[in-house]
Amino acid sequence: MSETLLTTLDHGVMTLTLNRPDVFNSFNQDMGRAFQAALDDAANNDAVRCVVITGEGRAFCAGQDLKEVTSEASPGFKVIVEETYNRSIRRICDMEKPVVAAVNGVAAGAGANIALACDFVVAKTSVKFIQAFANIGLIPDSGGTFWLPRLVGMARAKALTMLGEPLLAQDAQDMGLIHQAVEEDQFATAVHTLATKLANMPTRGLGLTKKALHQGLTQDLHAQLALELDLQFEAAETEDYAEGVQAFLEKRKPQFQGR
Repeated sequence: MSETLLTTLDHGVMTLTLNRPDVFNSFNQDMGRAFQAALDDAANNDAVRCVVITGEGRAFCAGQDLKEVTSEASPGFKVIVEETYNRSIRRICDMEKPVVAAVNGVAAGAGANIALACDFVVAKTSVKFIQAFANIGLIPDSGGTFWLPRLVGMARAKALTMLGEPLLAQDAQDMGLIHQAVEEDQFATAVHTLATKLANMPTRGLGLTKKALHQGLTQDLHAQLALELDLQFEAAETEDYAEGVQAFLEKRKPQFQGR
């Protein structure tokens, strides 16, 4: 595993820590490959029931390392966007397990949009989210143009992306962009509490719910009803469903195993 990414697994929660703190955890291709390999491992490992993505040091992620883009050995924008970012976003969104972005510091450019691609975003109140692309003449990538209008509406999406001004975490929560903004001294506890709760819930059911919600963004009602029917049948075949029903009948707390 690359030193640019740290991984831990504790009681069903896999934490992926972006580890290039000297450059505010900006991505290069090496970190992108390590990140994608870790996401694949999380998706395929039955012991993993929730994923947390965070950053080492003072930043969550400052987006792309511009030194890589401008170097003579650069593979070029098209390769970098597809291989580093698009492949990462697809893995986060397609993973049938909950993914939490624990935003410990500034999230700029692709770093902000990686966070927004996660199922839950918990951020310190001091954090700034910045759609920094306009400040260097680029467009938002990493799914930013997909998620932002859907999360906060077109008018706010245009303001965030075309003005490129910082947005504080509390304001992001108030407009529905993120799940929770918390004070610094409560941040670690808030992330742990949420991730632990998710890791103890019926993982397959959560994954199928995530799949249904994402597909519902791009299809009509009739197609969505058909999808719900198929996924509900699939959920009803899981061990967790059987445990949930039995626990309800016995008036006790269910013990879900993620199967």
